[in-house]
Amino acid sequence: MISKERLIYLQEKKRCLYMRAFTSLSIVVSFGLFFTACNSSSSKKTAQPKAPLDLSTIRGIRYTEVKRRFSKGLSFDSMGFQQEPSWIIRFKKPDTVEAYDPGKKIMQPFFLTHDHAEVYNFAKEYFRFKLISKDSVVFQRLQVTKKEIADDIRSDVNMTFYADDYIKNVLHTTAAQLQRPSKADTLFIASLVARANRNPGNRDSVFAGRQIATLTPRDNRISVELVNTVDVMNGKTQSFAYLYPRYHVVIPNAYKEFGYDFTVLVDEKGKLRLGNFYTNMSELKEQRKKVLEGIISVYLQNLLIIKPGSTFGMPHASEITVSVGGRKGSK
Repeated sequence: MISKERLIYLQEKKRCLYMRAFTSLSIVVSFGLFFTACNSSSSKKTAQPKAPLDLSTIRGIRYTEVKRRFSKGLSFDSMGFQQEPSWIIRFKKPDTVEAYDPGKKIMQPFFLTHDHAEVYNFAKEYFRFKLISKDSVVFQRLQVTKKEIADDIRSDVNMTFYADDYIKNVLHTTAAQLQRPSKADTLFIASLVARANRNPGNRDSVFAGRQIATLTPRDNRISVELVNTVDVMNGKTQSFAYLYPRYHVVIPNAYKEFGYDFTVLVDEKGKLRLGNFYTNMSELKEQRKKVLEGIISVYLQNLLIIKPGSTFGMPHASEITVSVGGRKGSK
């Protein structure tokens, strides 16, 4: 017969043995996880980067850009912005790309650097190479900000280059012929024109003309200046000028002194409609609208010769910005 004290002693000893076994197992598992994590981390650290881009097979070949299109195959977007092929490049060395400078009329050298992943940089632009051959090269132009690639239309541009020798001796044509807009572009623009002209007073329906709407004074009762909106340092390239044309208009013998900035919708026949304007007092919005509509109908529509914007020779409704100043007396 086991005494009560002996029974308690044996149960306690058994419990201690279980605890020791559990503790040992925990230590083994912990060390196992630790070494697994270390091995995983070590494998990541020792992972070899992809081999540098091999451009040796195309070194010295001069390529001309023949098309620049979005992934849908069009060179236009719904705003009327056109991707225009214009680059001429040559891979001179493994780390050097020459690009033609139309201003200086020379090939300028730029370092070709591997930025990250499959992204390369030269001439202050980021690219992903999609095709490399002696006859052609295709880039995907990327918008990169703080090492992040924009997942939108800014990175949805493919640039196709053909070797000059391939254009001349195989295709028997010229770069200028290859750079012309496609039939798909023409059909797409025709659909935009039809939509814009059905809804000339709707800002969401109109689009920028490749040939902008023009305002010309009928006489000295009004003066007009097309404002140069190109500012490359701030990202406003030549395309900005036709996407967002701006005019400075002065009316020398106005009924009073005034100055307003607003947009005007110019339809395919040259009729003007008020577009967008700003006022920081919502209660005065209707009053401001009537004033601006009066300026448009009394001054701009009557004192200007208005030619609508157009694309591919097709006139269509578009939007322009005007800065209108009224001056009492002579200018």
